[in-house]
Amino acid sequence: MSSLIITTATLTSTPDQGPVDIRITDDTIVSIQPAGCIDTDSAELTIDAAGLVVLPGLVDLGAHLREPGHEQVETVLSASQAAALGGYTAVHATADSDPAADTAGTVELVARLGAAAGYVQVYPIGAVTVGQRGERLAEIGAMADSAAQVRVFADEGGVNDSLLLRRALEYVKAFDGLVAQHAQDPQLTRDAQANEGELASRLGLAGFAPVAEESVIARDVLLAHHVGSRLHVRHVSTAGAVEVLRWAKGRGFQVTADTTPHHLLLTEAEITGYDPRFKVNPPLRTQTDVDALRAGVADGTIDVIATDHAPYPHEDKECEWVHAAFGVTGLQTTLPVLQAALVDTGVLGWADIARLVSSAPALLARDERQGRPIAVGEPANITLYDAASPHVLDAAELVSLSDNSPFVGRELPGRVVATISAGTPTVLDGHLRTPEEVAQWTKK
Repeated sequence: MSSLIITTATLTSTPDQGPVDIRITDDTIVSIQPAGCIDTDSAELTIDAAGLVVLPGLVDLGAHLREPGHEQVETVLSASQAAALGGYTAVHATADSDPAADTAGTVELVARLGAAAGYVQVYPIGAVTVGQRGERLAEIGAMADSAAQVRVFADEGGVNDSLLLRRALEYVKAFDGLVAQHAQDPQLTRDAQANEGELASRLGLAGFAPVAEESVIARDVLLAHHVGSRLHVRHVSTAGAVEVLRWAKGRGFQVTADTTPHHLLLTEAEITGYDPRFKVNPPLRTQTDVDALRAGVADGTIDVIATDHAPYPHEDKECEWVHAAFGVTGLQTTLPVLQAALVDTGVLGWADIARLVSSAPALLARDERQGRPIAVGEPANITLYDAASPHVLDAAELVSLSDNSPFVGRELPGRVVATISAGTPTVLDGHLRTPEEVAQWTKK
């Protein structure tokens, strides 16, 4: 039986309560008392949380873990370690592995790899169509009934066939599943390289028209409403998209949405030097779009913040812009980026951040063990964050097998100090614990 105590913790959910001590036994919070009231002598480990932001463990609703099939780029283990350093206790793995996660066998493999890594709970996202080719539905029911119990389904690039999307929405409704869509019209974005506008024209780059995102969201929310099923829109990036979602929510549609940390902080101005680290899909947009996304997050139009963590080998990023891959890594930098974009700018407080990166994504995925409040009897998934620890991000800090982060060389305002995943400390004093240390603690 393992025993861990967090001392002098000010809970984000009840900041006026004053500092408390939290006792964790095995994977459960068993006691919360005023600071100094829990005897720490019997604990195997004591963590001082004085001055730190105390959050429920983070939950990512979409990260590219690349395994199976692309282990030279990322593995479930390396991504799990990056996630732990970022304060995550659960990650949903996108379906674009090789083979695609379109069968019960593949999603169960990804779940087993996550359990073997031991750093975070790994939930596979199932493909909507076979091979993500958009031709016929994948084994949605079999994946839902498998040991992985998949509840979120998404094709990378989205499902463009309206009839197939309708059938998928009808199918998942039977078990309260969720179809997540990358909203993008492939015809309107063919050969696109950057946000459509004056800057892209000046740089000689074909543009992603905002309407290519907004028109697909409009179609999808109407389809979902017609079927009466849940729809989630992934990585929203334009002001117009926020307005479409606000319109749909105002009419009671069962639609939710996420955006990414990088879309909340960075603008298209970053691409003026043709640095492929800033090449992402959807692209970085204008300051007007960033402001609209922040407002959408603040008023609840956007429900979740998800990383869209997308590692790539060096050769796919260290090349000319037009030949570079779309995507950035993000699992390790979520909280400091959100602090810079939302907290330090006065848009939101830490309780709101906890909802956006923990409780809301867990609720959407119907995960009963994650995103829970820090309370007696609840699973011990806790993140401790130092919001007063500015530092310049060094690529050497990144434990992902890929370092295509847009924030390398940028000053970030804070860092994760500790991550407790199901009662197991995976990060202590800002340092990742070894697989052997994690395994040994879990076996106690």
